[in-house]
Amino acid sequence: MLCAGKKSYFAAAVCIITVTSMLAVSYLRLQRLSHQPKVIQEGRRCRGKIANSTITALKGNKTFIISPYFDDRESKVTRLIGIVHHEDVKQLYCWFCCQPNGKIYVSKARIDVHSDRFGFPYGAADIVCLEPENCDPTYVSVHQSSHGNIDHLPRFEIKNRKAETFSVDFTVCISAMFGNYNNVLQFIQSMEMYKILGVQKVVIYKNNCSYLMEKVLKFYIEEGTVEIIPWPINSHLRVSSEWHFMQDGTHIGYYGQITALNDCIYRNMERSKFVVLNDADEIILPLKHPNWKTMMNSLQEQNPGTSVFLFENHIFPETVTSRKFNISSWNTVPGINILQHVYREPDRKDVINPRKMIVDPRKVIQTSVHSVLRAYGNSANVPMDVALIYHCRKALQRDLPRESLIRDTTLWRYNSSLIMNVNKVLSQTMLQAQK
Repeated sequence: MLCAGKKSYFAAAVCIITVTSMLAVSYLRLQRLSHQPKVIQEGRRCRGKIANSTITALKGNKTFIISPYFDDRESKVTRLIGIVHHEDVKQLYCWFCCQPNGKIYVSKARIDVHSDRFGFPYGAADIVCLEPENCDPTYVSVHQSSHGNIDHLPRFEIKNRKAETFSVDFTVCISAMFGNYNNVLQFIQSMEMYKILGVQKVVIYKNNCSYLMEKVLKFYIEEGTVEIIPWPINSHLRVSSEWHFMQDGTHIGYYGQITALNDCIYRNMERSKFVVLNDADEIILPLKHPNWKTMMNSLQEQNPGTSVFLFENHIFPETVTSRKFNISSWNTVPGINILQHVYREPDRKDVINPRKMIVDPRKVIQTSVHSVLRAYGNSANVPMDVALIYHCRKALQRDLPRESLIRDTTLWRYNSSLIMNVNKVLSQTMLQAQK
């Protein structure tokens, strides 16, 4: 071998680097070949029961499929959003049935467990499979083996197969509604604020809520604002209401919030210009602009090539109230009246405020709760004098006296429209006390 005769350290180093590079290239080529779709059957009709649940457990209960999406941003793949056990699930295969020729292709999946698992054994995962070149499959099945009978596997419809024109500018993703959620008044106020700011669609991953909340959701569904995605995750896994693992035998954190957020981004990738990732008790309040559309136009102009905009969260404690806007007809409705909460906690020394996001969904690959994990394009922190997240909830700095809080009445700029719109919803849902 030519390298072997060289005795200098430099030549040895070059030799090692060359051989290592050749081995790496060979390995990557073999890996890609191993993931290429292969025909295993021909002349078959596509069978198998079509899955119609939001969460489908595969045989063995270590893999759960939410939904597959067509993704051609890098190569022609089916990307399944799922939940897997991070240690036990090592190998999965996508089974594609191509009509009308009836060829069945099997493609070895790349299993990408998201890095933000926070110690739980189960985490959000992308299950990515190369698609057959001469086929645009409508359905895919997933199995632990490349052999077997496709007739016995659930089939999942591959979404986003056809590019669409945007039907809305802003979609808010809320995940997940759980704990018999009953903060009715604040929810209605948040919904009406979203609409004032320019939102056309709110997608809610609903585990459970109160009877009164169901009435409100029904109103917004019929109005066309809300889309409900059933989220029965506790039927499959032991869920935690905490975001980090507590060594308590639970399987996944915060009702699988991260999986729901990723699914929401892909679900709205072709129909919404922007996707907003925040909770129902959070409102991104613009300070320099009247609504989100003008704000985002300005932010995009100032930050070319940016696809993720992060807004700083600020706590307005629910225990500190203003006497203004004590609307008697709202007092019978369970929940918080945000118009009475205009005192926010000051920043804490050496503590970074968490952020929530407005993203271009076509540029996001994987997201966590407070940042994206993988995306095309840059992320930008939005200055607090441009916008902040109004977050009315339990105090984080419980011992602060009232005089240490910062009076911030930005929300009151919208009070007339907000009061009128909330009264209309309460009247139409029969929740408001009759005068």
